[in-house]
Amino acid sequence: MPGVKSLLPTVSALLFSVAILVTGNGLQWTLIPVRANLEGFAPIEIGLLGSSYYLGFALGCLLGGSVIQRVGHIRAFTALTAVASTAVMIHALTSNPTVWWGLRAMTGFCFAGLYLVIESWLNERASNENRGLVMGIYTMINLSVTIVGQMMLTLGDPADFPLFALASILISFAAVPVALTAARPPARLEQARLRPVRLYSASPVGTVGVLLAGMATGAFWSLGPAYAIALGANTAEVAVFMSVAVLGGALVQWPVGRLSDRCDRRIVVVGLCAAGVLAALTLALADIEQRAVVSVLVAVFGASAMPLYAISAAHAFDHIEAADTVETSSGLLLANGLGAIAGPIAAASLMGFAGPGGLFVATASAHLVLAAFVLWRIRTSRPVPKEERSEFDLATTAPTMVALPPKENESE
Repeated sequence: MPGVKSLLPTVSALLFSVAILVTGNGLQWTLIPVRANLEGFAPIEIGLLGSSYYLGFALGCLLGGSVIQRVGHIRAFTALTAVASTAVMIHALTSNPTVWWGLRAMTGFCFAGLYLVIESWLNERASNENRGLVMGIYTMINLSVTIVGQMMLTLGDPADFPLFALASILISFAAVPVALTAARPPARLEQARLRPVRLYSASPVGTVGVLLAGMATGAFWSLGPAYAIALGANTAEVAVFMSVAVLGGALVQWPVGRLSDRCDRRIVVVGLCAAGVLAALTLALADIEQRAVVSVLVAVFGASAMPLYAISAAHAFDHIEAADTVETSSGLLLANGLGAIAGPIAAASLMGFAGPGGLFVATASAHLVLAAFVLWRIRTSRPVPKEERSEFDLATTAPTMVALPPKENESE
């Protein structure tokens, strides 16, 4: 088994590509809702941009593997970056909402395929002994450069062309390290079965948890910039607003996960939901003028909302056999995507009715429903004994992670 020192050089080009790719994606995630607001899109039209992305992402999770099987990892990566880069540029050429919805779905499909390439490559290179470290490095790169990409919004005027060009350049350039690497690409992917009823039967809390986590975070990613603009934020403040939420989630992801290893994970989910409800309702209902107070509340919201997928997924893995890991990962990712499709639509409808605070009314509602469901399950079922739990592993519970088959030389 290769050590980390010998492993990292074989994936360094891939990780460099990841950093560039996610930076460009982080920029467009904030830029596109801001530009849509400037173009006069209605809240429901902005919400549908997020839903369209997640619809494309869900389809990419289902169909992207067949693309990679047909042409290989490197060709798939370069083709998907080309399409994703083109989609960003077309946004700057038209202000038709219908066209933008199609472009966001196309982008979601491409990024699902790109994550399949990236994570199957990392999975094959890593061994059981170093996989957690390698995927942890990958996850931290994702979180760090997402913030960098969001802050790039301050480099120009969202009403102009250059920021779209910058996002497109970054996504295009991400193909270069992978295309030029001398490293051997991984073996082709295998497809996993999807049996959602079986998944729910095995872990109701895990399945409902990732679904409602997707609703809350999908709504925030899609409409958070519109909420900040409605409060009078300028371009730089919008970038900070979104980045603070990511930072809050990043800081607590690991300690909250470890806490869930030491007690009933369902209690942790309820605690996160309670914090999320309080932060969201304060943001929705309070008349807050101080930007620092808003930043603290948004950080608390991010710290409560973003680990929910990881903890819910870990709870689901506690209830399955090792042989069902791939199927479970696929089902959880699909459930999260379906929630992220519905979340922006629901939040946009509330924003149209109740104003910008409707965004956080929607996220608070999702957290409240999840907390109520989990409390009901706590009353009607027993927790998994500590000795039977799977250890929390960010590599298998991050929402960007796709279902990957275990290597043949790994134990079941």
